[in-house]
Parts: sequence; structure tokens; C-alpha cells
Amino acid sequence: MTGMASSTPLSPTPRSTVKRGRQRAQTDRATLHGILDSCLICHLATVRDGVPIALPTGYGRDGDTLYLHGSTGAASLRDATGDIPISVTVTRVDGIVYARSSFHHSMNYASAVIIGAATPVTDPDTKLRALQVLTEHLAPGSWAATRPPTRKELAQTAVLALSLDEASVKLRSGPPGDDDDDIGVHGDWAGVLPLRQVWGTPEPCPLLPTDVPVPDRVAHRSPLVPRSRPVAHLY
Repeated sequence: MTGMASSTPLSPTPRSTVKRGRQRAQTDRATLHGILDSCLICHLATVRDGVPIALPTGYGRDGDTLYLHGSTGAASLRDATGDIPISVTVTRVDGIVYARSSFHHSMNYASAVIIGAATPVTDPDTKLRALQVLTEHLAPGSWAATRPPTRKELAQTAVLALSLDEASVKLRSGPPGDDDDDIGVHGDWAGVLPLRQVWGTPEPCPLLPTDVPVPDRVAHRSPLVPRSRPVAHLY
């Protein structure tokens, strides 16, 4: 459940402006949404006792709001609700770039960084909606097919909301950006080895009766990376 895509372009602030490799920066908000929707794990960066810590965290997007969740006992979520802004990073690796020199070996990737102040979600209806978004991002179709959270489970779950207002996006695509002097001189292979994620064969729970079929939402789940319009080569 991703909500309606916004046509408003990204407007990076000084702390979210791409400074290295500026030609790879993107300002299309739809590109930001696409990156978030095609990945499952973000890294939540906070500061604890003066020490920066980045931890993998589940998330889900609803329009221009990113929801993070975890146990109410998770120190990372408690840290994220303090006065210090947090950052959330999502990265998708699309391929390994083999060049004619070790210097120009690289990766094709799509990455997003969101910075801001996270807000605890305490309103019961909003929290339930956020958990639906998180569940549907992790396992589409599961919210309607499974038991809803109990009051005890809701009390044990912390949900944070983070606006996507302050964000940066960076992409690399295309072949290696070799130096002209290396082209035609070094004969080793050069190009891109694409990396794609595919779902394997569903493995039933050992306690499941043998006559329970695998639902289509599991057996025929779509690939994580959605089809998107071609992007100009960004060396």
C-alpha cells in the first residue's frame, strides 16, 4: 500500500544535496518512491551516547510518509525519537561493473537517503494503518489473509513516521566509464553483470497440514524490482 505518487520534485537541502558524483543525482520524486518500493530493508542511523549506529530495519511507504517499526524495547527506535534528526538509507544493487582497469570497476545501483525527525505514531487508527502498510510492503496480500494484531501486540510494537520531504536519490547505470587510453589496449572482458533478486520455492511451515495449498500471493509474488522507464547511462 504505497499511496498516490507525488509529482512534486525533490528539493534537496544543504545536508541532503549530492556533492560527489552529482551527475548521478535524481530529483524525480517518483524515482525515490520506486527505490523504496523495490527494497525490503533500510538502515536506520541514530546517535546513542555520542556514537553513530546504523541498524537494518523494516519499513513501508504510504505516499510521502515512511513508516518504521519494531519492538517497543528496541533502543534504536527510542534513539530515533529524540531531538537529534535521524537518517534512513535504502540501497539496491543492480549489477557489478567490470572495467578495463581496477580503478573503474563499480556497481550499478539505486540509493536513497532520507533525513528528518521521526514522530512516534500513537493514534490507534493511524498505527493500525501504518502496520497494514508495513505488512503489505513485506508480504503483499497478507493483511487481509491473516489475523489482525491484538491489543497486546499493538502495545508491544513501536511505529515511527518519517516524512520524505528531505531526501536525496543517486543512481548509476550503464557500462564501465573506462579511460580512452585503456579502450582497445587491455583485452580483458568489460561490461556489466546484472544482479536480480528472484523468489525461491515456498517452504511450508512444518506444522501446516499437507493439504493446505500455497496461496497465489506467495506462489506467484512479483519480483522486488519493478519495471521502470529507461534511465540514461550515469557513469
